[in-house]
Parts: sequence; C-alpha cells; structure tokens
Amino acid sequence: MNKKTISLLGSTGSIGRQTLEVCDALGLRVAALTANRSVELLEEQCRKYRPALAVCMDPTAAETLKIKLADTGVRVAAGMEGLLEAATLAQADTVVTAVMGMVGLRPTLAAIEAGKTIALANKETLVCAGELVMETARRHGVNILPVDSEHSAIFQCLQGCENRGEVKRLILTASGGPFFGKSRSELENVTVAQALKHPNWSMGAKITIDSATMMNKGLEVIEAMRLYDLPLEKISVVIHRESIIHSLVEYCDNALLAQLGTADMRLPIQYALTWPRRVPGPATPLDLLSCKALTFAPPDEEIFPCLALAKTAVRTGGTATAILNGANEVAVAHFLEGQGGFYDIPRKVEQALATVPVVQNPTLEDILAADQAARQSCTRPN
Repeated sequence: MNKKTISLLGSTGSIGRQTLEVCDALGLRVAALTANRSVELLEEQCRKYRPALAVCMDPTAAETLKIKLADTGVRVAAGMEGLLEAATLAQADTVVTAVMGMVGLRPTLAAIEAGKTIALANKETLVCAGELVMETARRHGVNILPVDSEHSAIFQCLQGCENRGEVKRLILTASGGPFFGKSRSELENVTVAQALKHPNWSMGAKITIDSATMMNKGLEVIEAMRLYDLPLEKISVVIHRESIIHSLVEYCDNALLAQLGTADMRLPIQYALTWPRRVPGPATPLDLLSCKALTFAPPDEEIFPCLALAKTAVRTGGTATAILNGANEVAVAHFLEGQGGFYDIPRKVEQALATVPVVQNPTLEDILAADQAARQSCTRPN
C-alpha cells in the first residue's frame, strides 16, 4: 500500500487523536496539524509527528505555540488563513477534516479544489452545503470518503454496487442516546451531566448532546442524501441500542447488507485512509460469541423532535439545512452552558427554521449568511 501523507484538521479532538493512532499503526506521514486553542496537546503532537505546518484557529494560541515550537522547525500559522493553507498543503495527498462546526466548510472546499482526497468527519460540510460540495468534488474528480461510523458502514456495504438503482433504501442505525424510552415529561428537566452520559460511544460534548436529542441522526440523514445521491424517501432510521450494526443497505431484491463492529472509531477512520484496500489495524475486534443480543426499534419523533426538524429542513431545501445546523449549534452551546433546558434545543431550531429566510440554489456566500442569521436568531433564555 502506498503510504499516504495527511493534513489533519482538528488533531486535538476525539477523531483527531484516534486518527493519529491509525497513522501510528499504518506508518502514515503527517504534513499538517490544526487545532482551535489546545496549545499543550498540539505542541506534544507536533514534537512527535514533526509536521511542516501547525495551525491554531485562535491567534493568541498560535503565538504561544510558535514560541513553544521555536526549536523544532515546525511552521505555525493562525486563523482561517492557516486552516486553508493546511487544507491545500502540497505535501499532503489526503485531508482529514475532523474540525467541528461550520469552520470546516471552506477548508474542505479548498482541499477539493486542490485535488486532495477528503476523509470527512465534519458533518456540517455536507449538511449545510452538500450539493455544492459534492458538485465541486465531481468537477475536480475528488473522492470524499466518510469517516462517520454510520456513513462508513453504508460506504462499505455499497462496495461492488455499480448501479445505485439497485439500492432500495439505506438504513441508519442510532443508539438512541442516554434517553431512549423516556417520556417527554421525564426529559423536560434533564441535566447536562445526564445528557452527556452516552451508553456506547466516547465523543465530544456537542456530538453527545446531538445524540441525546437525535439531531445527530437527523444530520446524518441529510449527509446520506448528499453522499449517496438518494432522496429522503430512501433513507430510514432504526434504533439499535447495542451499536454493533453500524448501518445497513437494503437492495431491490430485499437483501440486507450490514457492517458490524465494536464501537471503535478507528475502524472507519482507517478504512477512509486505506480504501479501496483493507489492512490490519488497531481497531478492537468484535467477538460474536460475547456480544449482546441485537435489538431494533423505531425512533420516536415526537419525544425527539430534532429528527423530524432535520427532515423538514431537507424537504424545504436551499439554505434550510444551514439554518437548521447553525441554530442547533448555538442551542446546544447554550444548553451545555446551563442556559435553558433540553427541549429549548428543538424549540430554538424550529423558531429559526420558521423565521430565517430560505434561499434556493444557494452560493457559498448564501450558505454562510444563512448560518449567521440562524445563530443570531437563537437568543439566550432570560
């Protein structure tokens, strides 16, 4: 296997750290590392991997990092300009986009235009600008390889499928988060600590709250539509508490193909970095004789309205999905700060979808403007 050289956008987050574990196991080279403001961890990573470039989005953090790395020869840059440079660095052939939020959109587009293979772990890129991103990738002949466990599962189950017309539907599995089976009244006053107790996965705070509200699955429905060029009607969600089956593809002959594995993100990360080949790696193997019985249930869109809101946004089209995402990011941040309750999250998202104007066939500027308008519409509770 040809050894890839990666630029890793978001190296200090959960996905970023696990990506570096995969790089260690496979002997992949690292050309660039980026973070927001985690100077100490980024310094440690830079001293180990010796990238050509390190970037902090926070300018003050970048200045601190520059002083700390003065003896290494690692060049330090800051802000969006630095992130764009990391995404287009000549030494890298693959860009892993593991940054969180809308900040990942412009670097991903820049990397595509520079001809880089994209290992995509940033949901917002496809949720907010999926049609624009996929069209840009087609125009430049660039592969976008999913890192999310569910989308990687679907991608793996689609290998060998030459005609997408053979696909009857995609089935995204969802753990149901920490609140599966709870009533609406029980969820009215849940705490941040309770919402952060995911039963299966160890993830960052924002994505863990999205799992608790099931917005995460709504965003994945939108991503699946973009990645696999399928309508909403061909994408289903099923609750699978054990997180053993990571998603499925149902074909027109009623055959179901599923990808199974432990709750270990290193497997989908590695497959994105080795596709179309498979090689031994660090992911934990699944022991079928000791794993739990597999159960399935339908999602409840009344108790978890964020899933329904995501479907509403995608039916509306245009910038509605950017509005959905922007409002959700702010609403989740407020909840994590103790500003408002669990159901304030869907309430603020619904309000943004109802009040922020939608632009059809949007440009990148339209998408970014819709995101900002949605964020501004989400006021903190009194």
